[in-house]
Amino acid sequence: MYAEERQQAIALLAQEHGRVSVADLAKRFDVAAETVRRDLDSLAHLGILSRVHGGAVPADKVSLIETGVTAREVTRSAEKLRIAHAAMAFLPGRPGGTILLDAGTTTARLADILSPGQINTVVTNSPTIASSLAARQIADVQLLGGRLRGLTQATVGASTVEALRDLHVDVIFAGTNGFSVNHGFSTPDPSEAAVKRAMVASGRLVIVLADSSKAGTDYLVSFARPEDVDVLVTDTGLSRAQQKSLSDQGIEVVLA
Repeated sequence: MYAEERQQAIALLAQEHGRVSVADLAKRFDVAAETVRRDLDSLAHLGILSRVHGGAVPADKVSLIETGVTAREVTRSAEKLRIAHAAMAFLPGRPGGTILLDAGTTTARLADILSPGQINTVVTNSPTIASSLAARQIADVQLLGGRLRGLTQATVGASTVEALRDLHVDVIFAGTNGFSVNHGFSTPDPSEAAVKRAMVASGRLVIVLADSSKAGTDYLVSFARPEDVDVLVTDTGLSRAQQKSLSDQGIEVVLA
């Protein structure tokens, strides 16, 4: 098979399945992984595919646009509050419990409804969440250091990731820009993804809080595969088909 024929077949597979992986394509076409990577790079250069970790997706399925925290604060407020209340059921049920709150508008709603004494320690990479919790004397608050990213008001960078490697918490409540079965839970910024990936690794129980508008949307960098997440708390806008596909991957889906 000529390279052009193989690349056309790869593009069709990507459109059909929503994603292609280097390993699967190498096996399918009986070529080296490096050959597949060159094919994917060529298709990406033509604007047909977008490269993601381990493979590629159709270019029209990847979003690179990220909305700032100020704009997100006022969108889908009712859904986010319901999600936050539903997430309360997953707080550690023991004295001295520890949680990690990712930066984000939905996790901030959860922080807003916490009461003193419910949690012993809260770790977060959000100065806004940390300040609110400390002012209300909700718990012992640990703010992760690092570079403050203005768009999301989250600390990111190597020092943030390094600090997370030394932590182990009962429950992590993470946010996400998008999620799908094929690409997992994703975000457009690599530095945010690195921090979220380290957060997921530090939690005994991993819970993602995300409204249903994020379902089926893939962003550039996947920070968690479906098998990395224990629970998704979302709203009733999630379709039955989407709910089933996530449940089939072992994720407990809670509709608020």
